[in-house]
Amino acid sequence: MEFIKMHGLGNDFVFLDYFAVSNVEVDYPELAKKLCHRQFGIGGDGLVVVLPSKVADARMRIFNQDGSEPEMCGNGIRCFARYVYDQGIVSTNPMLVETGAGILKLNLYINEGQVQGVQVDMGEPILRADLIPVLGEGEPVVGQSIEVLGQTYLYTAVSMGNPHCVVFVEDYSTLDFEHVGPAIEKHPLFPRKTNVEFIQVNSSRELTMKVWERGAGPTLACGTGACAAAVAAVLNNKTERAVTVHLPGGDLLIEWDTDNHVYMTGPGTYVFKGEWL
Repeated sequence: MEFIKMHGLGNDFVFLDYFAVSNVEVDYPELAKKLCHRQFGIGGDGLVVVLPSKVADARMRIFNQDGSEPEMCGNGIRCFARYVYDQGIVSTNPMLVETGAGILKLNLYINEGQVQGVQVDMGEPILRADLIPVLGEGEPVVGQSIEVLGQTYLYTAVSMGNPHCVVFVEDYSTLDFEHVGPAIEKHPLFPRKTNVEFIQVNSSRELTMKVWERGAGPTLACGTGACAAAVAAVLNNKTERAVTVHLPGGDLLIEWDTDNHVYMTGPGTYVFKGEWL
């Protein structure tokens, strides 16, 4: 089984192309556990599957390293767009990609035939508690309290097709990231668990983010998380509507535009290709 390894700002994925192995029956959740294992497999934060679509140009499914299937992945979909364009699976620009969070529109920035970056229309942020979902009160769910490990934090809940809990912090050195992250991820307030973003506000146009991803743990970048963080920063009157989000793996440009859509711009990068034996 042939594969390609790609990453978006260090958030890395094993890509399987249905168009190349369409006659093979695959248990994707179990395969994701094997392929994404850092020691016994290829290694990756997730498995991305390239599929045909009846309603868009192509369909993306993604499976976390624990076999769970999230609705969407911002870094993964930028890699996906570059892959299907380079392989000639989709030649239109902009392109439409079917995901578990709906159909998304992507613009490719192409220079001399090479994809230099991808802008994703991430759609409108979901701020209703029952749709995120979160057992919080109000709409939007802003500045509410959550208690974990004997500490109380203020959080803002946003869905970008998948749930996010955004917590603003003053200093990462005092944050017990490795324990607080998973404790919030699995907190009873979030019926489908949640991604957790810890955000420092650098200025009105810059944020720094550490993320604990649902089903994956700490990653170098999370595209939907960066979008949720930007929305939460505006809701809490901390930044302007266009910000650069600094992640451990690099930067993303996020804009919550006047049409209420969130736009994410960043790269998708090849690592290597091979054959799973």
